Amino acid sequence: MAEVAKSKLKLLFLARTFAKETDENHGISVQEIVEKLAEEGIKVERKTVYRDIECLCAFGYDILLDGTHRPAEYHLINQRFQDQELFLMADAVQSSRFLTQKKSTSLVKAISELGSRHIADGMHKRVYVEGRIKSLNESVFYNVDAIQRAMDKKRKVSFVYYKYDARGNLVASRDGERYVETPVQLMYTDDEYYLVAWNDKHNGFTNYRVDRMKSIEVSGEPSTRNEEIAGFDVSEYQLRVFGMYSGEAANVTLSVEPDAMNTVIDRLGPDANITISSDGQTRVSATVIVAPTFFGWLAILGTKVRIESPKSVQVAYQEYLKEIVASYQEK
Repeated sequence: MAEVAKSKLKLLFLARTFAKETDENHGISVQEIVEKLAEEGIKVERKTVYRDIECLCAFGYDILLDGTHRPAEYHLINQRFQDQELFLMADAVQSSRFLTQKKSTSLVKAISELGSRHIADGMHKRVYVEGRIKSLNESVFYNVDAIQRAMDKKRKVSFVYYKYDARGNLVASRDGERYVETPVQLMYTDDEYYLVAWNDKHNGFTNYRVDRMKSIEVSGEPSTRNEEIAGFDVSEYQLRVFGMYSGEAANVTLSVEPDAMNTVIDRLGPDANITISSDGQTRVSATVIVAPTFFGWLAILGTKVRIESPKSVQVAYQEYLKEIVASYQEK
């Protein structure tokens, strides 16, 4: 490296040294800085390091001197991400089922490089939970990209959709006939990516697992435009839909026992309408998608939650339970 180039790059190497070697809990002395720069082929005197640190501070680097150590240490504070934020992102990546183990490892390594080397060392030591179900392919990344391009271009997406058959094999739905839908929103829920799409045939929203969409193409057909799509609220939709299962929307009132309120509010959201009758009974009203997944959630809560209205949903839930009991009796 030419001497002129070394001189011009000195501040950049110094900034990188602070980013990689220090954080709020780990500092570096001036002598250590001199040694680190020497490893890069840059010879510098101690007094020059002091001037360069002042230069970085003037530029906006939050570098603090800790005089409690001997020798004194400098710390780069307020990096782009705090330590706990980086660990949180790494944990989220490791626990994501749609990521392959190879992709998880690659992303965690990239996240670790956003912090100091001490963060990277800590991430390598974190325990990986064996047995966690992970995706076997990385198609979801390419699918998300294709869907996003279709949404940006206001075009429909064309794809072949797959489901598991009775033998546990993924087979193409509708004998491989391509679906052509208007992409409305990508959602990440229940550890999976879903596409919320508008189906022209049924004149309503439907959901598709992104990892089961194959051969995705941006269609030449323009996206459908209507008031329902324009007014789509993803947060409201996520509260109404159970397990991303499509169905009819209905305003349901539930009678809820006190020890089930945490579960109900966690699922229906804090904006659900809550009333308490004169006899102390709590009732929670919310709009939900009436589907087997909603009934399954109710069944988990047993007698602690009861459908009060509408009567049609109450009857449908009773029939759902009767069919389950009858299937055991027949066996």
